[in-house]
Amino acid sequence: MASFTPISPALLTELLAERANARPGPVAMAISAADAADPIGLASRVVVALRAAGRPADAVSLHDFVRPASLRLEHGHADEESYRSGWYDYDAQDREVVSSLKRRHRFLPRLWDEATDRSVRAHRVGAAADHVLVVAGPMLLGRGIHFDVTVDLRMSRGALERGTPADNHSTIAPLLAHEAEVSFEADIVVRFEHPDRPALQDC
Repeated sequence: MASFTPISPALLTELLAERANARPGPVAMAISAADAADPIGLASRVVVALRAAGRPADAVSLHDFVRPASLRLEHGHADEESYRSGWYDYDAQDREVVSSLKRRHRFLPRLWDEATDRSVRAHRVGAAADHVLVVAGPMLLGRGIHFDVTVDLRMSRGALERGTPADNHSTIAPLLAHEAEVSFEADIVVRFEHPDRPALQDC
């Protein structure tokens, strides 16, 4: 049984920024978590800490890389398998963000507007030689994307039910199934039952 040590949100942010900053060259960090954990919020705070330390950094939300509604909602709003495998464009996230950062020193910050269901027609952004991109969103791990640092914010069913709007409860089962079936172990595992009281898995 894994043991966990409480850590403050501020110290967690500092830890993640330090872990990314310790690596040379372009760095891609994944913060994999359900929307209930607000992973893009944590990613944004990590970016602020990195920039304060003099490291160029940006946050990228997986919600800006969703598939068109005609594809992700083909089987309805509550189809669990669609949410797990057809909602987010992980291939585009890899191609246009992570791999592009490492191979071409540039990245696409956004691809698709989930609200308007249209391409955002964003331009690729040039990246510094030591740029850090913090990618945040659900089920990022176990997708074959080569992140340099991986963070897993874990929530139980009860925590997910508390933090997920009722009309999105159909996402909970696929989130838990993905976590149970993917053997990938993150570099940093955080128990996130209460976002204001995280706990870090001991090494």
